[in-house]
Amino acid sequence: MSVYVVGTDTVDTSAALCDYLDGRIEAADTIHAVNSLRGGDRTDATDARDGEDAITVVQSRLGARATVETHQFVRGNDPHEDLLAHADAVDADELVIGVRKRNPTAKVVFGSTAQAVLLRTSRPVAVVPLA
Repeated sequence: MSVYVVGTDTVDTSAALCDYLDGRIEAADTIHAVNSLRGGDRTDATDARDGEDAITVVQSRLGARATVETHQFVRGNDPHEDLLAHADAVDADELVIGVRKRNPTAKVVFGSTAQAVLLRTSRPVAVVPLA
C-alpha cells in the first residue's frame, strides 16, 4: 500500500501525472490530488475553477483503480508549502509533480514550486516532464 501526493494546477498537468501513475498504482494505494491557491487578490474564480478541474481529472482517471482524495487549499501559502505539509500529514511515500520545459534563455531549470519541493523534502519525488 503506497500513499502518493500529486500536486497539480491544470487539467493538462493532471493528465500527465495520471499517465505516470497509471502503471504504478494498485488497488490498496491512496492518491491525494492537491491543488494549492495563494488566495486573496492573487486568486480569482477562474483559478479556483481550473484547480477544481485539475483535481477532478485525477479522481476521474484513477478513482476506479485506487482510493483518490482531492484537496484544494486556499490558505495564503505558497503551493510548495501546502504540498509538503500535506505529504507530512498523510505520511506520503512519494510526491508526484510536473515540470514544464524551459526555453534556452531561462535561468531556472525547474519552476519555483518544483524546485522548492525538491530542496525541502526528504521524501521521494517523481518529476514528470510536461509539454
